Amino acid sequence: MKKFTLRIWLLIIVLAFSLIAIFGMPPKALQSGVVIASVESNSTAFNAGLRQGQIITKIDGNKITSLQDFTDALKDTYPSEEKTKTIFQTNELEAVYFSNNTPEITVSEISKTNIKTGLDLAGGARALVQAQEKELTASEVQDLIDVVSNRLNVYGIADMNILPVSDLAGNNYMLIEIAGATPEDLEELISQQGKFEAKIVNETVFIGGNRDITSVCRNDATCSGIERCGETSDGGHACYFAFSVYLSEEAAQKHADITNKLEVNATPNGNYLSEKLDLYVDDVFLSDLLISESLKGQVTTQIQISGSGSGKNAEEAYNAAEADMRKLQTILITGSLPYKLEIAKLDTISPVLGQQFIKSILLAGLAAILAVAIIVFIRYRKFKSSLALIITSISEVIIILGIASFIDWNLDLPSIAGILATIGTGIDSQIIVLDEARQTTMLSIKQKLKRAFAIILGAYFTALVALLPLLWAGAGLLKGFAITTIIGITTGVLITRPAFTDMIRNIEE
Repeated sequence: MKKFTLRIWLLIIVLAFSLIAIFGMPPKALQSGVVIASVESNSTAFNAGLRQGQIITKIDGNKITSLQDFTDALKDTYPSEEKTKTIFQTNELEAVYFSNNTPEITVSEISKTNIKTGLDLAGGARALVQAQEKELTASEVQDLIDVVSNRLNVYGIADMNILPVSDLAGNNYMLIEIAGATPEDLEELISQQGKFEAKIVNETVFIGGNRDITSVCRNDATCSGIERCGETSDGGHACYFAFSVYLSEEAAQKHADITNKLEVNATPNGNYLSEKLDLYVDDVFLSDLLISESLKGQVTTQIQISGSGSGKNAEEAYNAAEADMRKLQTILITGSLPYKLEIAKLDTISPVLGQQFIKSILLAGLAAILAVAIIVFIRYRKFKSSLALIITSISEVIIILGIASFIDWNLDLPSIAGILATIGTGIDSQIIVLDEARQTTMLSIKQKLKRAFAIILGAYFTALVALLPLLWAGAGLLKGFAITTIIGITTGVLITRPAFTDMIRNIEE
């Protein structure tokens, strides 16, 4: 090769920036610690300053290099009867955590690259959701996304993606992707409308949501938690929870007006009003609460909600009670969904299968490029041309991954298929360049390559027009394929194929 032209230098520069985007600067592989995958909102850990994406490097001065180090640093500390001070050193700040419970965070190993993988590769659940018996407009879908996002955030789910999508027929859907969740988890989270009502004698006192409820106690042992556990008559176990709810002035006044009409009944356990406060979720009776005599006709903004969970053993009962309490707290905070929803499509994939797929696809891709290079060498008898083809094809893949890392695009199975399609179209274009360069016409090498690039440009616009409908086809589930392929072929036309043309010109000259 005689010289590096401007277009070859452009390829080198873009390739260097792509590698930086993929591996980071300094490289992420050199970082140690564990990354915070999620933090439960409004928890003690959240209030201490811990946030998703921070890297924990030390706990109480002890260096953290792995998940095992993180577990060992906390296993003998929590839970405890007394509040304990723990100092978390992260890459952004020093957080002082003061509690008697394990921090409400999940951590994971630090990724070696900035490449983000979708659920197809990372594992999790995906649901395509629509309203029952109603065609949603684009604005209604956006309103629905806001409510669902709020509900999932309250659950402490951070690694999620909620998008509005539509198909070619104009139907609007909500696409939810949650890493690490099972289809059952996802279906339970979104299929229930979550309409909460508190009634006295079939008269609604207050409902879930910020209209009637100003605050719900969560993550505070003084006003929320599991109160007691014990065996049941059938040999099982049950645990009972309670938490405080703070009502608006209007709801408190309504509670006073209704209770003022009730009588007082004397019981062995104390004096209570003649009617109970009945709790309903999605019109299904949940539980009832005794109303103390002291609340008769009183405007009180604080009440206590209680319930229970059961299981075969104490651990199952405790977990069930805790899950029911969190679910009820979430419904009280967020209110009901604006529409009853149904899942049009539900998918899941194991993260193990995703890792195996990545390894297989890398090996298959490298083998395919090598096989094509060998065929090109046999056909044209030029080692430099075959080497240029390999370099250009690998460069296209690196640039695609660099752009995906830069824009935080999640690579899923359709995206991987798009990369493979880009490799195929790229090799086709390079074969055209090689064939034109070998033509025995009286044209100069520059004119031959110019004619080859005109063919490549025509093929590019044809492919671009064909890919655009895939952005909406299948309710957006093929969007990854379309976007990745468009990025790939555009990169090829603007950067890699002009550089390959200059490489071949230098080789031929």
